[in-house]
Amino acid sequence: MRAVVIKEGSLALEERPDPVPTGAELLVRVEAAGLNGADLLQRAGHYPPPPGVPADVPGLECAGTVVAAGPEARRKVGDRVMAIVPGAAQAELCLVEDAVAMSVPDSLSLLEAGGFPETFTTAHDALFTQCGLAPGERLLVTGAAGGVGVAAVQLARLKGAEVVASVRRPELRRALAELGAKAVAPAQEATAGPYDVVLELVGAADFPAHLAALSTGGRICFIGVAGSGPKTELDARQLMGKRAVVRGSTLRARTVAEKAAAARALEADTALPLAEGRLKVIVSDSYALEECERAYGRFAEGGKLGKIVLLPGASR
Repeated sequence: MRAVVIKEGSLALEERPDPVPTGAELLVRVEAAGLNGADLLQRAGHYPPPPGVPADVPGLECAGTVVAAGPEARRKVGDRVMAIVPGAAQAELCLVEDAVAMSVPDSLSLLEAGGFPETFTTAHDALFTQCGLAPGERLLVTGAAGGVGVAAVQLARLKGAEVVASVRRPELRRALAELGAKAVAPAQEATAGPYDVVLELVGAADFPAHLAALSTGGRICFIGVAGSGPKTELDARQLMGKRAVVRGSTLRARTVAEKAAAARALEADTALPLAEGRLKVIVSDSYALEECERAYGRFAEGGKLGKIVLLPGASR
């Protein structure tokens, strides 16, 4: 199989041995693999995968068709699946744990499915499992134009929350409003609370303002820090006075059982909205595997709405 390989900070295509599924693993012929911020961090040497996962092949999500299965797997050859994986998804073949895999609904193309698992699982887990977002609560999503942000805006709207989205580029604000944000504004204008939940996708620089904007009992969940860095100052008196909760969340290091639980919770809340078209996977751009450098460059330059997706099957 061909795979995207990181070599001294650059990307190349290389032939690698085909993976062999064991236990409850599935071997998936990858038709689409979403690109995420973590892939850029891994390329720069800052986000190594867990033990046992190729350190030089990036990719945290994929969608495609099962071509082989381990003896303990429930799914069968020919099934269309999508899943988060600990790495190595940006290749023509990828191993997927059966317990973590989700069926691709008929309403989704494989292109769209390739951009669904990582961002929607991350957003759903952070909003509802970590922060307990409830109907009628007010949510701020920072960096809302990215993949996780677009997912969070839609998921919160479906739950009946009031969504405020902050985004830097004016040309993207109308699209976010159409996806369900009641208000869309640049970051400096989105700090007027009160907010019950803040989903922080940009970094820690605005943490003091967001803490000040929390309602009593409010929650902040950090998902990303690449935009404004990981460090900030904390006024513990304000934290105590608000009775606030500050959390952080990642998926990659979780156990298979934890990832499977997140996948089942996501499926339960999204199967019907996906089928009815009330939930959308927004794909900004797609690229063949040979165009991986262009895809990473497009991601890094920003200004996109939703996902960038690699298409390993495009050149077969």
